[in-house]
Amino acid sequence: MTLPHFIYHPDPVGSGSVQLSSATCVSCNQARGYIYVGPVYAIDEYENCICPWCIADGSAHQRLGATFVDDESIGLDGEDTLSEAQIAEVSQRTPGFSGWQQECWFTHCDDAAEFVGKVGHAELLELGPAAIAAVQDSTGLENGPQWQAFFNALDKDHGPTAYLFKCRHCATLGAYQDSH
Repeated sequence: MTLPHFIYHPDPVGSGSVQLSSATCVSCNQARGYIYVGPVYAIDEYENCICPWCIADGSAHQRLGATFVDDESIGLDGEDTLSEAQIAEVSQRTPGFSGWQQECWFTHCDDAAEFVGKVGHAELLELGPAAIAAVQDSTGLENGPQWQAFFNALDKDHGPTAYLFKCRHCATLGAYQDSH
């Protein structure tokens, strides 16, 4: 079964937000082979029980009052102005991701960016200089021993972890980082 397309999170399986599962979705009562395992913001607890199709079509939000990205966390620096429709698309119809602290969603060119995934030192080396520069820029650290120590410590699974995004319009990379 083909997963729905998410414009702001194009590879939710690759990022770990959606996993293979035989679980039945609490929204549509179907077992579709995949389940969302990221954060859910709702009055009731919905852990690992909502399918990606109910996220994509907005029915999980409508039926359960659930959002998947905290709308207050969309935009790291407040420089971009997003419409209510853009914020709703990200918060109500896009799989979120789990971070160590409060997640943030990068914006650029007056739109939310695509979530690329969690990255550590090894992944950044593979992704190249633009990805490394995006993370370094988010730290405010200049080249030198402090940046190098932080860069070497980055680990996508154990923290500190960087979260990488790509602008949908100009392909600029953006990031933030956190730790437990």
